[in-house]
Amino acid sequence: MSEKLSRLKEILGEVSDLNHAASVLGWDQQVNMPPMGAEARGQQLATLGKIAQEKFTDDEVGRLLEDLQKEYSDVETDDGAMIRVTARNYDKAKRVPASFVAEQAVVGAKAFEAWVEAKSKSDFSIFLPHLEKNVELVKKYISFFPPADHPYDILLDDYEPGMKTSDVKEIFGNLRPKQVELLKKIANAKQVKDKFLSKKYNEEKVWAFSEKIISKFGYDFNRGRQDKAPHPFETSFSVNDVRITNRYEVNSPLATLFSAMHECGHALYEMGVNPAYERTSLAHGTSLAIHESQSRMWENLVGRSLPFWEHFYPELKKTFASQLDGVSVKNFYKAINKVEPSFIRVNADEATYNMHIMLRLEIEIGMADGSIRIKDLPEIWNTKMKEYLGITPANDAQGVLQDVHWSSGLIGYFSTYALGNIVSAQLWEKINKDIYNLDEQIRKGKFEQLREWLREKIHVYGHKYDPQDIVQKITGSKIDSTAYVRYLTKKYSEIYDL
Repeated sequence: MSEKLSRLKEILGEVSDLNHAASVLGWDQQVNMPPMGAEARGQQLATLGKIAQEKFTDDEVGRLLEDLQKEYSDVETDDGAMIRVTARNYDKAKRVPASFVAEQAVVGAKAFEAWVEAKSKSDFSIFLPHLEKNVELVKKYISFFPPADHPYDILLDDYEPGMKTSDVKEIFGNLRPKQVELLKKIANAKQVKDKFLSKKYNEEKVWAFSEKIISKFGYDFNRGRQDKAPHPFETSFSVNDVRITNRYEVNSPLATLFSAMHECGHALYEMGVNPAYERTSLAHGTSLAIHESQSRMWENLVGRSLPFWEHFYPELKKTFASQLDGVSVKNFYKAINKVEPSFIRVNADEATYNMHIMLRLEIEIGMADGSIRIKDLPEIWNTKMKEYLGITPANDAQGVLQDVHWSSGLIGYFSTYALGNIVSAQLWEKINKDIYNLDEQIRKGKFEQLREWLREKIHVYGHKYDPQDIVQKITGSKIDSTAYVRYLTKKYSEIYDL
């Protein structure tokens, strides 16, 4: 290793340590911290963010990258890819003042606590001034970059490198009419029964069952843990410290199981990254869409499949005998896949989920280009819910306040959820060609071969390949909704006898 490369890795390691320390504080804020700690926590996050930003954007890093890009021009090598990704990140970070990073951290910490209070009281007015400030900062962030085809391109690129707003609109434009057609067919079919899912289930037993499932998937509790938080998420501080959070919902008690599977999918990705990438720009998943493809795969294509419950249902029924008395495995399978327009995105069924995302994408684009006034969001949200799903939220907690993302200034994020659904189906078709008896393995509770396929084809590469490139590399095409439509149509035609 050259002296210059060694020096670059040393700096990247220090920046990584600072960012991971900030992530620990962010995890603690949502899991353990008392509400009154928000202001101090914001200052702490601001300090770490500012130091990391200053260290990463130092002129020395620029000089090292300029020299190393000539020396390591082969981007197929690990070092060449690391330098390419670092150079891209450096160019973006160099445009953003450290003072701005610090300000955003302070504002975000206060906004999160305001969101928690606003959601608990179902009162958007509590969150309004904080969200207005966050959006103001997002627009300021956009101004640091050269004009793009659309202001939203700059935000989207942070989460989905290389993706354009026009790309996402085209993908969704092709998908939406096909999903609407499927939803209309389902609406005219006999509805499945699912009242037993909303009975009272013991929280501790549900939690324990969720951990049993993700342990089977391969989540290593020696390298992670599951804690309670207002909104489920995954966060990693190293390849050997990858944590998830979850929640228990009284009105949807078994949602805990699927949230655990979802966050476990994210965690398995991070746990599977090549350890040699630690403390470098390759150390995490390549994009949020690819990340979501992993979480949605484990949650839906595995966790909501009939073979999966043919294995796990007998034990679940034994654990909750009174709640599931007289319920067959096939009826349970149909119930957990019931298609019905609902208010809460994270609990939405697969056939309606993308509608939630398309709604949010339209709103985010409007916030980014200024065509939407923040104070009008509750009304806009409710109008779009009626348009997209035919239902109107009864209150702000059911509607505009349900997601945590905007409290942290994470605008540009949501489309990656639907893109992840699409990619998961593309990958699933390829996996089933490579693992001919996958359903039978799942039916026996065996997930090792599936997990190792994902690790070998995706996880181990971390951020080495851009998202479209890795999808092309594995499936032979870029992100395309055709496989996803096939998957949804087959699944729900069987469930609803279409």
